[in-house]
Amino acid sequence: MNGFLLINKPSGLSSNQAVQKIKKIFKVAKVGHLGTLDPLASGLLVLALNRATKFSNYFLESDKHYEVEIELGRSTDTDDSEGNVIFESTLYPKKDEIMRELLSFQGNSMQVPPFFSALKHKGTPLYKYARRGEYIRKDPRKITVHRINNINIIDMKCKFSISCSKGTYIRSIARDLGNKLNCGAHMTALRRVKQHEFKLSEAKEIQDATCEDLVTIEEAFKNIDSIRISKDNTKKFINGVKFKHQKTQIDYIKVYSEDNKFLGLGEVNKNYLKHKQLV
Repeated sequence: MNGFLLINKPSGLSSNQAVQKIKKIFKVAKVGHLGTLDPLASGLLVLALNRATKFSNYFLESDKHYEVEIELGRSTDTDDSEGNVIFESTLYPKKDEIMRELLSFQGNSMQVPPFFSALKHKGTPLYKYARRGEYIRKDPRKITVHRINNINIIDMKCKFSISCSKGTYIRSIARDLGNKLNCGAHMTALRRVKQHEFKLSEAKEIQDATCEDLVTIEEAFKNIDSIRISKDNTKKFINGVKFKHQKTQIDYIKVYSEDNKFLGLGEVNKNYLKHKQLV
């Protein structure tokens, strides 16, 4: 049983708890996720089962799409509604000001991760330091926000959709928006709706998921080019021996044998093809 499973994670459940539930339901030992969701967050959680875990890295760099809700006027130590309030304001920014500052996050920027995050400092997650009152500030990291749209501002609530790069903390965007507006802010809801070509609309509730819902490894790479290689080259490919190819440079390519068996992913460098990951 190998493949990817698209789960609609409910709010209140950690990504690891979702993994453990799927292990039990499917009776498999090897399950991993393609990008964690905080317990508060809901929506698309892509899980890799058994041999599919070897291909997880190819999706970790992919962009992600979310639906977000932010509350203005109050900041918390976790930058979301699960934390303790550390600042409150009666200042009410104008809608056009909120809109302008929110849209200013589009493009490339440097972002400081939240104090409560799974990023590590000296081998220990930041949230463990923060829970005991030690707030470790990590260096800003480059992020890209491709698009912010569907903005709806009602009173002190701001809802919108966002498409962003790997490593973007939506909680940090909420925090920084509050700082820009001088009124404080924190994230109150987050739902992931897309990652790579995986969509929330295709996801299943954990209790309803079956083997028939698995996306095969081959299907997961449906949008990249493919080639068919000879019997002799199939042996070389499987054994990690590079061989001549007409293309000069390809990062990822699906490779099939003469009898149309999917072998895995290959790469071409300077007219030589070799495997990157076998099925």
